[in-house]
Amino acid sequence: MALKEFIRRKIAACMPVNKERDTSLEQALLVSQWHMMRQQLPPEALPKLSQVGFKAFSQFEEDGLLLYIFSIIGAKSRRVVEICAGSGQECMAANLIINHGWEGLLFDGDEGSVRQGAAFYASHPRTWLHPPKFVHAWITKDNINSLVADNGFAGDIDLLSLDIDGNDYWIWQALHVVSPRVFICETQDAVPHDRAVTQPYSEKYCLDAEKQASGFFSVSLAAMRKLCAEKGYRLIGTHRYGFNAIFMRNDVGMEYFPEISVENALDNPYSRRSAAEKWPAAQHLPWVEV
Repeated sequence: MALKEFIRRKIAACMPVNKERDTSLEQALLVSQWHMMRQQLPPEALPKLSQVGFKAFSQFEEDGLLLYIFSIIGAKSRRVVEICAGSGQECMAANLIINHGWEGLLFDGDEGSVRQGAAFYASHPRTWLHPPKFVHAWITKDNINSLVADNGFAGDIDLLSLDIDGNDYWIWQALHVVSPRVFICETQDAVPHDRAVTQPYSEKYCLDAEKQASGFFSVSLAAMRKLCAEKGYRLIGTHRYGFNAIFMRNDVGMEYFPEISVENALDNPYSRRSAAEKWPAAQHLPWVEV
């Protein structure tokens, strides 16, 4: 998460929440259209991920990407776990929970954000009857499995979202209590496509302005792709800026969402600029090769 976005969220947390525009009908029509296209067209004729993005609650266009993916492969459990959801009002899970009736388990390390998020979902006209479970916790590789399982989520789920701007690699490596069909995470796109590196694990790690500016945080896309391959997942795409990456379990949707390369995923203007501005200095910092 960029520092300016972190500051914006902190300011927003102190202000009344504006009502969002209701896009539920538009999204229902989109889902219906994508279902029909899947039935009538060969996989190669279906829209590309680059053509279906939109923002309802996500920070960028991930709401559209995820809705399209699950319209094509189908939703099974309709369950989502999000690690570092903020207040839950701008995150990967919100649109699926609010507009499509998914069951959610959301974590955040900031107690105030969790209180705000719980109040938001408890009062929202679409979720008040069965709001997602919102848990305040500082996530580590040693507690992640018990936290998820103890809150009633285990086995197959449809989606896992991970964005903690730090120990992402180590948390995903340790997590085994759930098996998401789709996994979305943030990576460090300043790192070249052929470098599989991550920041060292630190249980109390917290991103600050100095680390943000240096680019020395999180995990490269190549490292996350390598770990995902070991866990049985393939890289199927990113959002337009390249750092939010989407992986799919290998037993799901192979004909619709084939694997793409890290090089292809980072072939966009934002990632190229990020690498040019940050990597010359960041490459000398103590990354861990994986």
